[in-house]
Amino acid sequence: MARIGIAAAMLAVTGVAQAQSPAQMRVIRTIEVRPAFKAALAELDREHPRWIENIVTLTEIPAPPFKEAERGKAYADMFRKLGLEVSIDEVGNVLGLRRGTQPGGKAIVVSAHLDTVFPEGTPTKVRREGDKLFAAGVGDDSTGLATQLSLINAMNAADIRTPSDILFVGTVGEEGLGDLRGVRHLFTQGAYKDRIAAFFSLDGNSTDEFTIGGVGSKRYRLTFTGPGGHSFGAFGLVNPMTALGQTITDLYKVQVPASPKTTYSASVVGGGTSINAIPREAWLEVDMRSESAAELARLERQFLDIVGRAVAGENAARSTAEGPVKVDIKLVGDRPAGATPRDADIVGFTTAAYASAGITPRYSSSSTDSNVPMSLGIPAITIARSAQGGRSHSLDEWVGTTREPALRILRLDLLSVLAVAGYR
Repeated sequence: MARIGIAAAMLAVTGVAQAQSPAQMRVIRTIEVRPAFKAALAELDREHPRWIENIVTLTEIPAPPFKEAERGKAYADMFRKLGLEVSIDEVGNVLGLRRGTQPGGKAIVVSAHLDTVFPEGTPTKVRREGDKLFAAGVGDDSTGLATQLSLINAMNAADIRTPSDILFVGTVGEEGLGDLRGVRHLFTQGAYKDRIAAFFSLDGNSTDEFTIGGVGSKRYRLTFTGPGGHSFGAFGLVNPMTALGQTITDLYKVQVPASPKTTYSASVVGGGTSINAIPREAWLEVDMRSESAAELARLERQFLDIVGRAVAGENAARSTAEGPVKVDIKLVGDRPAGATPRDADIVGFTTAAYASAGITPRYSSSSTDSNVPMSLGIPAITIARSAQGGRSHSLDEWVGTTREPALRILRLDLLSVLAVAGYR
């Protein structure tokens, strides 16, 4: 696709919401006036303190990368107490099925992720200051998990039965080098892989935005090696550090489009043994992202060509008498790009839910569990887990718990899910 075509395609995804259809708005209005829906909202209000309590409980169960099992076990127990049919799959995803009135058909998935970005040993004790909770991972995505529990409890309390089955999921491996492994398994190998009609991810804090575009990424770890030697006595031999440096220098000469947004970062470096030794090894980690699969592929090709030229250039510039510089190229992260069209029902119903509250939502692109179903052509969006929060991926991450904004988001989430699950 030509670049102008890619840009036009992405403009159809991100930006300010278009008007929802009259039929979708009628569905939302129908749900809003049902006594059962009003009862569910009353339950969300009554159980607001429990929502806060669940955030704290889940946050304080560590879930470092690739070690989500303890939190997963606790979350499975929470699902069971809410009456779901619970299982934990081969990779650690926690699945809770709430059967609909027309079982056996396609299911709607509502998910939040179990893992955090923080390494093992990171303190997770929650600190309360007024209506804010502070802790590593308190928002991302402990609050998403707690929001799922609140939605399920409200539906149970109001005896809301949807035609479609709803599969609630706590996924593993959403963050970092987890590389979406939980949701990949769900859609490619899991028991429900051929039964999913639509997918909601609860992630992020916003009062007027949800995600319909999936930012793809490619992440590489490059290990440059050479013969090494004494910095004085072996001066003139090839140096893997030079090839690494040239790779970074040339990468930062690459021009990328502003739309669809495409980025790169030389993020982590290491290597060497002593200040007076030519290193035998140096390594580099690079992150590349784009809203467009085509632009991401183009950037990746340019990057790999740069690496090859940097190694060849160093071997041509200095002596290879003791051996040349080589590079081991390892792909350590591969998140697919994708998008859910604006005219998909899941987008239209969610837009209508926001419109019913007087909100014209903004459509955005991000990297979340929704990337995988988007890339497979399955309608997927990422909606807010809460109204207020900040400092994600930092030790002073926080989430706001003020009642009215929190309940507004829970209402929007519940309306959207019920509409897509066929509740009328």
